[in-house]
Amino acid sequence: MNRDKALEIVKKQMHEKRYIHTIGVMETAIELAQRYGVDEKKAEMAAIFHDYAKCKPIQEMEDIIKRTDLPKDLLQYNKELWHAPVGAYLVEKEVGITDPEILQAITYHTSGHEKMTMLDKVIYVADYIEPGRKFPGVDEARKLAQEDINKALLFALKRTIQFLMEKNQTIYPLTFQTYNAVVKEEITG
Repeated sequence: MNRDKALEIVKKQMHEKRYIHTIGVMETAIELAQRYGVDEKKAEMAAIFHDYAKCKPIQEMEDIIKRTDLPKDLLQYNKELWHAPVGAYLVEKEVGITDPEILQAITYHTSGHEKMTMLDKVIYVADYIEPGRKFPGVDEARKLAQEDINKALLFALKRTIQFLMEKNQTIYPLTFQTYNAVVKEEITG
C-alpha cells in the first residue's frame, strides 16, 4: 500500500488534530528508521496506522477486546492502552495489512514489550517525540533518539511510568516488564 492511500484511510478514522499527530509520527519514524537501519516502508506504515483505533468509542474497543483473543487483562488498566492492540486488530481486519512486524509495532506502541524489535522501538519513540509533542523533557528525548534509540526508549518508559504514578493511575505490567528488559539490555549490552 502506498503512503497516500494509507493516509487517506486513516484520515477517515480520526479528527484533524490526531491526523496531524499521525503525520508527525510518520515523518519521525521514517527519520529514525533511516538512522537505525530499519525498513523505512514498514516504519512508515506502522506509524501511519499506529493510532487507527484512537478515536473509536471506548465501548467499541472494550467489545473488541472481549470478543477477540486480545489480552483480557487490558480491561483492568488505563483505557489509553486499548487503542494500540485494538488498532492492530482492526488494521488487519479492515485494511488488510498482515505483516506481523507492522502489526506488532502498532500493538505495542503504548505499552512496549520485553523483546522489542528495532521497528517496535522506532514507533514507540517516534510517537513519544514527534514534533507536535510539547511536554517537559521532550527535547531531551529527541536528542537521545538521535544518539541511541535504547536510551530514548528508556527515557520515555521512565517518564511514562513516573507520569502515571503521579496521577495515581494503574500501570500495565507489560510496561514494567519492558522497562526491566531495556534496563537489563543497557547494563549487559
